[in-house]
Order: sequence, then C-alpha cells, then structure tokens
Amino acid sequence: MSGFDLSAILSNQEYIAMLLHGIEMTFIIFIGSWSLAMSLALILLCIRFSPSRFGDRLVAAYVSYHRNVPTLVQLMLWYFGIFTLLPSGLTGWLTEHNAEAIFAVVGLGLCQAAYFSEDLRSGLRSVSPGQMEAAKALGHSYLSAMRFIIMPQGVRNALPPLINHSVSLFKNSSLALVIGASELTHAVKEIENLSFQTFEIYLVGTVLYLFFSLLIMGAGAYLSMRLDPAWRARA
Repeated sequence: MSGFDLSAILSNQEYIAMLLHGIEMTFIIFIGSWSLAMSLALILLCIRFSPSRFGDRLVAAYVSYHRNVPTLVQLMLWYFGIFTLLPSGLTGWLTEHNAEAIFAVVGLGLCQAAYFSEDLRSGLRSVSPGQMEAAKALGHSYLSAMRFIIMPQGVRNALPPLINHSVSLFKNSSLALVIGASELTHAVKEIENLSFQTFEIYLVGTVLYLFFSLLIMGAGAYLSMRLDPAWRARA
C-alpha cells in the first residue's frame, strides 16, 4: 500500500489542467443555473402576488414538485427522458453544444427557482403592510412603492436564505456528474481512475468545494452588510 503523496496530484500538469477545466465547467453550470433560477423566481413571485388564484395554485404546485422530488432524479428525467423526446434536429444541436452542461443548467435552474421564489416571497411578506400605506400617502404609485420601498426591504430580508440556497446550488452542481457533465467532481473521478491516488484527489476536491462555498458565503455576507441601512449610515 503506497503512502500519502499529495505531490503526485499537484505536480502533474495534466491533472491540474483537468481540475481547472472542471472548476470552469462547475462555475458555468452554477452561474447559468443561478441566473435562470433567479429570473424564473421573479416571474413566479409576480404570479404569486397577482390576483389570480389559478396562477397562485399553479406556482404552489410547481414549488411543491421541485421541493419534494430529489434534484438528482430531476436531472436524470431531463437528460435521460425529456432529451430523448426532442426533435432529432434539436437533439443534434444540443449534442454539439455540450448537452450535458445545458441540461444541468436547465434542471438545476428550474429546481432552484422554487426555493428562490419562496425565499423572496417570505422576504416580501415580512415587510410591514404599513410600509405600502405610508408610500401611497407620500404619493407613490403601487409599482413605484414596490420598486423603491417594498422590494429593497424584501430582498434584504430574503438575503440569508438566498445565500444559503445559492451555496446549496453550487454544491448541487456536482450532481451533473451523473449525466456526464465534465464539472469538478467528474474531473476528480477521472483523475482517480488515472492515478489511483483516491484519498489525495478526493481531499483536493473537498478542499476546492469548501473554498469556493466559503467564498460564495463571504460574498453574500458582504452584500448583506452593504445593504444594511445601519452600515450605510456609518459609511
């Protein structure tokens, strides 16, 4: 049995290149799915706050599905199920343009939108109804009050769960391994198969995920601090 030798991983240029490519693909999947999730979450939020009871129930069903079905199962449904039902021309185009990464972005983004929409909804509901009344008394329209008074407070209140779910989304990008996306976990697995340095490469992967997760949490904490009225008053 060979001893612990981290240099066998860190001194190999091929392995380093594989890790860097994995990190790049991980962030492509993370940023793409985060952007899709937040955009869709805002749409779901608008439907939730609309007078339509049907729309509200539709969003509730959407949220229930994505929060109660494992993310891994959703990714497999998209890639191994829905992908095969698409027209051949479209499947060919997707295959040429990294279908694995595209479906990882779609699957993770649609799933995370359910969590983001509920975070934003809770943040808005935590704003006192008196804020809207005061805004209207000052001459604001409904849209103006939402944009300049209600939404800033709601988003600030929603930041802690949004940050936590953003970190969860980053970690869940590793699930794209099962559909063949060449992200960080895929790179770690490939290096293990080539080097047989199982402990060393998984230690490197663990440290990388921990580092980037803490980086995202730190960026979120800094944003929360910048949006804090007390901090801005002292600045």
